[in-house]
Amino acid sequence: MTKPFELPDFYTPYPARLNPHLEAARTHSRKWARGMGMLEGSGIWEQRDLDAHDYALLCAYTHPDCDAEALSLVTDWYVWVFFFDDHFLEKFKRTLDRAGGKEYLDRLPAFMPMDLGAPVPEPTNPVEAGLADLWARTVPHMSADWRRRFAESTEHLLNESLWELSNININRVPNPVEYIEMRRKVGGAPWSAGLVEYATGAEVPARVAGSRPLRVLRDTFSDAVHLRNDLFSYQRETEEEGELSNGVLVLETFLDCTTQEAADAVNDLITSRLQQFENTVVAELPALFLEKGLDPKSCADVLAYAKGLQDWQSGGHEWHMRSSRYMNDGGAAAGSAPAWSPFSAGGLGTSATDLKKALATAGAHRVRSHTHVPHQQVGPSRIPDFCMPFPLTLSPHLEGARRRVIDWADRMGLLQPQPGVPLSDVWDEAAMARHDLALCAAGIHPDATPEQLDLDSAWLAWGTYADDYYPQVFGRTRDAAAAYACTERLKLFMPLDPAKTPPEPVNAMERALADLWPRTTRPMTPEARRAFRAAVDTMTASWLWEIDNQIQNRIPDPVDYIEMRRATFGSDLTMALSRLGHGRHIPPEVYRTGTLRSLENAAADYAALMNDVFSYQKEIEYEGEVHNGILVVQTFFDCDYPTALAIVNDLMTSRIREFQHVAAKELPVVYDDFQLPAEARATLDGYVRELENWMAGILNWHQRCRRYIEPELRHPVGSPGRLGAPSGLGTSAARFFQRAAASAG
Repeated sequence: MTKPFELPDFYTPYPARLNPHLEAARTHSRKWARGMGMLEGSGIWEQRDLDAHDYALLCAYTHPDCDAEALSLVTDWYVWVFFFDDHFLEKFKRTLDRAGGKEYLDRLPAFMPMDLGAPVPEPTNPVEAGLADLWARTVPHMSADWRRRFAESTEHLLNESLWELSNININRVPNPVEYIEMRRKVGGAPWSAGLVEYATGAEVPARVAGSRPLRVLRDTFSDAVHLRNDLFSYQRETEEEGELSNGVLVLETFLDCTTQEAADAVNDLITSRLQQFENTVVAELPALFLEKGLDPKSCADVLAYAKGLQDWQSGGHEWHMRSSRYMNDGGAAAGSAPAWSPFSAGGLGTSATDLKKALATAGAHRVRSHTHVPHQQVGPSRIPDFCMPFPLTLSPHLEGARRRVIDWADRMGLLQPQPGVPLSDVWDEAAMARHDLALCAAGIHPDATPEQLDLDSAWLAWGTYADDYYPQVFGRTRDAAAAYACTERLKLFMPLDPAKTPPEPVNAMERALADLWPRTTRPMTPEARRAFRAAVDTMTASWLWEIDNQIQNRIPDPVDYIEMRRATFGSDLTMALSRLGHGRHIPPEVYRTGTLRSLENAAADYAALMNDVFSYQKEIEYEGEVHNGILVVQTFFDCDYPTALAIVNDLMTSRIREFQHVAAKELPVVYDDFQLPAEARATLDGYVRELENWMAGILNWHQRCRRYIEPELRHPVGSPGRLGAPSGLGTSAARFFQRAAASAG
């Protein structure tokens, strides 16, 4: 059979190792699977199937240091999860029995009680029996926080099988962003990360488990594991199984390129995700340890967990190279591998020890990510013909809101430099008039009352001002500590208890937030107030991530950029504003479904990337910014501006088509699953229309405001000079590069 592409050179700087208890795990897993009813008589597997799968070998490679008991237990978990997959396929996917599948899945959480003494139902099939046994053997060794997190990831993994069943006949190739998100859910690597904590004996402390660095470690681990599998399984999945969810096929379709080019691009993305993992360990974990005041043992546990994820990557790669299941010229196991010796570089596990190849594979992208020259002349931003299927409606109260939001900003002090703060002359009245944020609010919420429109306009003004303030005041001075202190103080002006009095504001940002918070949250329920506070905290924390990258002169990894861009753009905040007032009609768990998040993420990505298109010249040429989607694509694909712009525009189009698909095909399934009454369904339908208004209004604002056009960029606040033009110590080199770029052009 002709291979569709040659396997690329993988970035594998860490050697794989094999757990010495492999045979004990093999023997145990056979006995355990038979005892649970998974083998003879199950109608799913015979012993020869289990032996051929050899999950013990996978676990021995991916967990090289745990003892025999832990390796056997981890292997049993993998036997169980793969049996579940095949069992669900046979019983429900092949028969398209969605109702039966949902009833089957709804029973499984009962076998994962948080209380160790709680009774569980009588198992009715091998999946239930296996889960009950595994849970009882595993959770006594782990904390209640780990149990909650692992139960949640297990439920997500199981419930995504229902999502696949709902979409099995759609016959569409997803876009890259949708694919990465979906693959994390159905691929199981986040679930595997939870077992790494058990196998390494290094549980992630609850205080940091939900933090950005730990989330990035888990997500980069997951993405690299899944994309690597896609490369090795492409031929089997596309030629034998007719599979459409494969990363190579996704990029092949999206980029309209050859299969080899798509495979190389997937490998580049794997490398990028692994380098993001490394950057997070080196650059973000130490700061997290200090911020949270972790004791030495907790710090050691987090680092041991990170090493466990790294071992999983190396072991998973080695297993793929050796398994005859994949496209690897028969696998390393097909040949006669030389005996391992501590004095040789050959033998078991050494496919991941070619440091020269690893450096050559990864070096070019790492260099491009850290050697961007700021303030390059790029000319006016090029604006394509965007896909926008939703009509624009503007609030009739726009003109009044325009006047009132400028008056409000002036009263808060947003239009003057902050006393004693260098570079804080961010806005003046003329600049705010150019920004025309009331126009954005009028499109986002066309049916708002005058009071609501004023509030929305003020929130947009506050968020936009702060987004300009952080890079100018903290980024240019490389003062991450001051940025962190500023962000921490902002939290004091968003008390969850309405009776609590915040401190006296010391600058315009604090004064404006102290005014907005009670006006917005006074009528909210405590739960709604917490959710709204989280939306603001997410946005402000993302600005610290931008400052860190600015200090490193680091252009972000593309996946990390898109996911963080939702936060830096303030998507959660502005969407939360549009959701106010109808939370009581819809169960909160509906808002937490993957379907609702997919809907919101698609809208957020469309709007944030649109902003990057309009702001490209402002950010690259005038501000020396490294956070722009077009620049991220240019750096990743090593391509020019027009090519990167075309890719970004294609991605925007894909995201808005995904929004339409979710609204039309997936949201009705959620309605049925939660048995929502007519009123709740109507409210959710209304929320979809609000998101449509959100996208249409943001596009209209970008097209009509004067924030991004070149004639205005040449006249910054309070000066006839150029906005963001480099000045001061050490900037002669930047000006030299500008002149050189101009003369070359």
